Amino acid sequence: MNYTRITALAAVGLAATLSLTACDNNDSGNNSSSKTAPSSAPSSSDGGSKPAGAGSAGSGAGNAKSGSGQDTAAGSGTAKGETKTGSKSTFCKTEDLAIDAQDAATDKSSGRINITMINRGSATCSATGFAGVDIKDADHTSNPIQRGHAQPRITTLKPGDAAVFDIAYNIDSSGNSLTHPTNIQVTPPNETHTVSLKWPSSAGQIKGAYTDVEVYPTHTTK
Repeated sequence: MNYTRITALAAVGLAATLSLTACDNNDSGNNSSSKTAPSSAPSSSDGGSKPAGAGSAGSGAGNAKSGSGQDTAAGSGTAKGETKTGSKSTFCKTEDLAIDAQDAATDKSSGRINITMINRGSATCSATGFAGVDIKDADHTSNPIQRGHAQPRITTLKPGDAAVFDIAYNIDSSGNSLTHPTNIQVTPPNETHTVSLKWPSSAGQIKGAYTDVEVYPTHTTK
């Protein structure tokens, strides 16, 4: 009888020990699971998720791109409005130039008209390059004049200085010219404003068509 009671008590004790061990293992598993679960990332305003701090980094990149664009635009604007003539000079404006046309033919076969531009402004400016020239005819058509084969020369004008460019053509002495020019429309180099000058009355008639007339680049009179 005593042996039977001891065996029964031993069995009860073993069962209790196994039950406690199982409880400990379950508790340990639950604690481990709660510690390793990742925390949710902050949500962006568009419903997605992104790492913290990404918004400020994106703003910085956008500001940098915008700044570089402004610098480029400013640099381009400055270069476009200036020309290198030893020192930087802005191009002469039409409103600052006194412009005149005169017959300058040296013989009866070669026609030439000199267009003179005097700087009436208060600052030095550049008239370097080709002027835009159109000749208006009595039939009210406007005819663009092509450039002659010549290299532009540096033409810097101080206040009061003059620049000249030529319009060249062959003279028609037959009296049967098909052209009847009335006005010369001049747009100074690198300008958009035009002035209209009377065709010199003493100038010879144009031989051929307006496509046979050429304009040459500006140069100084000094």
